[in-house]
Amino acid sequence: MKYLLGAITIMLILFLFKPKKSPVQVLNKNDTILAFGDSLTYGYNAKPNESYPAVLARLSGHKVINAGIPAETSAEGLIRLPKLLEDKSIKLIILFFGGNDIIQKLPTKHLKSNLQNMIRMAKEKRIDILLISVPNLSLFGLKPLELYKEIAKKEELPLLSGMMTDILETPSLKSDRIHPNAKGYKIMAEQIYEKLKKEGWLKD
Repeated sequence: MKYLLGAITIMLILFLFKPKKSPVQVLNKNDTILAFGDSLTYGYNAKPNESYPAVLARLSGHKVINAGIPAETSAEGLIRLPKLLEDKSIKLIILFFGGNDIIQKLPTKHLKSNLQNMIRMAKEKRIDILLISVPNLSLFGLKPLELYKEIAKKEELPLLSGMMTDILETPSLKSDRIHPNAKGYKIMAEQIYEKLKKEGWLKD
């Protein structure tokens, strides 16, 4: 019995003090960030240099590809992604899809599946992923869809949640009902930049 207890104790110690593997790779100066999404990534209703990818590039000092297409659904994005991932300098993708699926009332199970397939494609290329949640209109206003938390947990991904809810609930940061203005996109870039530093992709 004492040998069994000893073995259990050792196993517990190894489990509790097992070093955690870093979930992200630190970006070097030649690494590219792919901002992948729809009109919120594109920077609809703002100048090109006011989009969040453009502002993030200035903040981070990294090349940030603006791969946002207005009105695109996650299914359309899934078709477009493989070609983009052929760029071997891309080491991080900021995945920000779902708004048009929600607006068009497409099945959330399809959105979830499309996002997971995008994530699989990126992982196969050894590209890190930051997932950003998209808000949905509920009886209590805007709130992030739970499916983003589910995906982030299952895929073990960092998640930036609540950013768009806060921006779209602030009239001075919007250009219309569903899009930020230049100030809103700037705040998006700043919050994403802080998240990239917090998770370890960027160093001060």
